Amino acid sequence: MQLYENRPKRHLSEQGIAEFVSEFGERFTQNMALREQHGTDESPYPVCPPDAVVFASSTDDVVRAVQLCQRWQVPLIPFGIGSSMEGHILPIEGGVTLDLSRMNQIIAVNAEDATVTVQAGVLRQQLNEEIRHTGLFFPIDPGANASLGGMASTRASGTNAVRYGTMRENVVSLKVVTAEGKVIRTSSRARKSSAGYDLTRLYVGSEGTLGIIVEVTLRVYPVPEAISAAVCNFATLQDAVSSVIDIMQMGIPVARVEFMDDRAVRAVNRHSQLNLRETPLLLFEFHGSTAAVAEHAQQAQEITQSHGGMDFEWAEKAEERSRLWTARHKAYFAGLQMRPGARSVSTDVCVPISRLADCVMQTVTDLEGMPFPFKIVGHVGDGNFHVQMLLDEQSENEWALSEEVNHRLVRRAIQMDGTCTGEHGIGIHKMEFLKEEHGEDALDVMRRIKHALDPANILNPGKIVSWD
Repeated sequence: MQLYENRPKRHLSEQGIAEFVSEFGERFTQNMALREQHGTDESPYPVCPPDAVVFASSTDDVVRAVQLCQRWQVPLIPFGIGSSMEGHILPIEGGVTLDLSRMNQIIAVNAEDATVTVQAGVLRQQLNEEIRHTGLFFPIDPGANASLGGMASTRASGTNAVRYGTMRENVVSLKVVTAEGKVIRTSSRARKSSAGYDLTRLYVGSEGTLGIIVEVTLRVYPVPEAISAAVCNFATLQDAVSSVIDIMQMGIPVARVEFMDDRAVRAVNRHSQLNLRETPLLLFEFHGSTAAVAEHAQQAQEITQSHGGMDFEWAEKAEERSRLWTARHKAYFAGLQMRPGARSVSTDVCVPISRLADCVMQTVTDLEGMPFPFKIVGHVGDGNFHVQMLLDEQSENEWALSEEVNHRLVRRAIQMDGTCTGEHGIGIHKMEFLKEEHGEDALDVMRRIKHALDPANILNPGKIVSWD
């Protein structure tokens, strides 16, 4: 599990420490508790504290931190809230963690153009609270209340992706500090552009390895006239997943369709004090006009019934929907209670919708008989699902078995023309799969981009692609 203990480290020297203290004062710290906090994420890896932590309050702070790390040739790792799943923010080669949480200002709300511009540390729930009065909302909703800079860095998505897309589709422009300490803007706010290379898409999903995102301009959307949510239970997992495939192939415009297996439902019931039927189920949400929502819901229900689905149980009031989706978003934390004190490993693959049932059912077969608890949830409307495995931290056998399951799952997804990660990103945990998915020639292109934009390899080194 400790994959980075023997990696070469580039530590900050005493002279470097003195210069950081001179520049940042109390916003530079070597306090061990803060270092450990910034060397921990939701991945299965042990704590990996940086040499120090710097709290940035402005773009100028980020520029100066980059310049100092260049001067002393030490890594710089951007940090949002630490909710990543694949070891993205672990300083595996030493260096300084740059905490962007104090850069939390909403810079502009352009309601007429349906865009907002925010600093990287703004949280997604904070944004929606502050623009609620405009009648607009930002739909991308990973389970954590993540920072928008971090969401752009990992190309995050969530339950609304089936209708509204991912961060890739919803980032209009970025302000980025390069490895040279220069500040660039990747695009204008125009709805489309053919002007040069698409730098915005280059930095979205780059996980802090090519530049540090300090501002994000995002698309926002009108709050729908009508919203209805429903729960549909099934006797088997196969029936639930097959229903989703038919619904998507029929082109029914659902806003959300989420899957939980019976284990996940039990965990969510206990954690969020719900009384959902403890069988495999789908959570639906429909957006649009009142008439359109009713029509689409009826079409979806007819398909689920053809697969043995029970009648829809509706959650039409805002507070009922909120409770239901809050419980779904907390499914990861509900899973942790399945085995208190265990370490969680959460997988993430995405396959073409036509292969979804095969991929899920074969994964269930792999998991049967494992010595650890697990559950399966998924944003199945776009072919993305997750297995959460709860491991005894002291058991190397359980870790090895979980990795076998993960490896088989990822390779199965790639063989089905899918991807090793639909939303978690690569970090360090999935680097070995990138070659299998893209091939060595494509990896070499990625590596050359990294070498060109970060020749000293100071920006979050050891993530996505190897340096050599």
